[in-house]
Amino acid sequence: MEDESQEILLSSLENFGVSIPENVSSVKDLNPATLVSICGQCLNRIDGTASFCTSLPDSMAEKFRICTELSSSVEKLGFIGDMSYYKFLYPSEEDLYKLIRFLVERLSESPKGVNVGEVKDVNTGMKIRADNFRRSLEDNEGINIDYQEVEQEFKELRLKNEVPESSNFEAEVASDDVSSSITGDLRKNELTSVVSGKDLSEEAGKSVGATGDEQIAVQWDDEPSLQEQLSEIRNEVEDLQNGEEEQELGLAVSPKTSELQNLKEEFKSIKTASEIAFDDSHPTELYLEQVDAKKQNLIELESQWAASRKSLEEKKSRLEESLDANKPEVWENLQKLREVELERQSVLSEIQKRDNELVKLTEDLEKQPKVASRRSNIERVKEITKNSRKQDADIERILRETREIQLQSNSIQERLNRTYAVVDEMIFREAKKDSVGRQAYRLLTSIHESFEQVSEKILATDRVRREMAEYEKKLAAMASRSLNVDKLQADLDVIMKENEYLEQCLKNT
Repeated sequence: MEDESQEILLSSLENFGVSIPENVSSVKDLNPATLVSICGQCLNRIDGTASFCTSLPDSMAEKFRICTELSSSVEKLGFIGDMSYYKFLYPSEEDLYKLIRFLVERLSESPKGVNVGEVKDVNTGMKIRADNFRRSLEDNEGINIDYQEVEQEFKELRLKNEVPESSNFEAEVASDDVSSSITGDLRKNELTSVVSGKDLSEEAGKSVGATGDEQIAVQWDDEPSLQEQLSEIRNEVEDLQNGEEEQELGLAVSPKTSELQNLKEEFKSIKTASEIAFDDSHPTELYLEQVDAKKQNLIELESQWAASRKSLEEKKSRLEESLDANKPEVWENLQKLREVELERQSVLSEIQKRDNELVKLTEDLEKQPKVASRRSNIERVKEITKNSRKQDADIERILRETREIQLQSNSIQERLNRTYAVVDEMIFREAKKDSVGRQAYRLLTSIHESFEQVSEKILATDRVRREMAEYEKKLAAMASRSLNVDKLQADLDVIMKENEYLEQCLKNT
């Protein structure tokens, strides 16, 4: 029981942010250095303006000074009992237990104490938030679209309509830029960009494959075909939503895949740079010229893309206006989809943040020492309370019996005094008449004095026994102290050497 209480005290200190060495598993494992460190950290946390030292220096004078400061600060906090520097330099197990328990009590009362949070509440809040979000998606007029799957379908569609390999370099770059821009608009404008981007990619691929200098012309289908495409995309999305587990696995693997891709690209660039650096046949100026030519080519392609993008945005805006004018219900649905996507993004970011917090708190929880559960602690407290009440009842019973015995003793003593007074008077009267009475009176007086001496000796014996019990208790406490004579002698020698050194310095000055 005592070892468990010591472990609970140390775990409580760790919960308050006090660092404890790994080799310390109970209070009795503490030495002067670790005790000073723990006490200094606790006092610094209790008083935010204090800056107590958390390590013992080599100098004995500094050790005495630091321990004296710590002891005076502990006394000011209300420690009951003797507290001085030797409680830190030569502590006993009892002193260590009292001091650690006092510091834990003061940390729990101080507003500076910060406990480690529970992880279950965070995980529960994340599940509730995710369930609410899924429920809001399903209840929003039957609209339930997975935008990542829509984007994947759009990418596959774009790859099918990609420009053939015989096209020139400028046409390929322009086609990739058009498709990437449409993919970016898909993230911002949701389903409207999906519908427009599908036709834009087909027309852009055909126009770029024909010629790289002409403007990209896009032809739009009529409204019935647009409605059919929208229905097809919704059906595809509903089918793809059944693979939610596969999507989660893909989301978990995608960061690793992108990291691997980045590492491969970095390795490729480093390899190319090293080959260029060690290639004496081709001068550096040649590569610089090639880089300038590539830059110029990119500038021209950017200008071409700016013109193409402007026309595409105009076409897109006209499509949205026509959709708003002819199909207001579809437009309202698209607006709701955008709002739902914004809410989805915010909830996903919040979930990601909570995931990071959960990982961090889980790591902290794994680092925490495993202690008894709350139920066992409650049962232990109940048992201690029950034993304490039983002890209080026993103490009350003993006090009541002692009081009764004391009353009986007083009554018997008073009765004896009265009896002795009566007998003394009767025998004293007879002693005046004859010699036999005088002899009886002398015997009575000697018996009374003998009994008084016996009573005094009994009381003295009881007092001596109590003193012996107190001295034995003190001897046991002294025996439990970790007073090492060799250590004391070594400390005394160090102090004497330091004093001699200081005297030498004073004489030299």
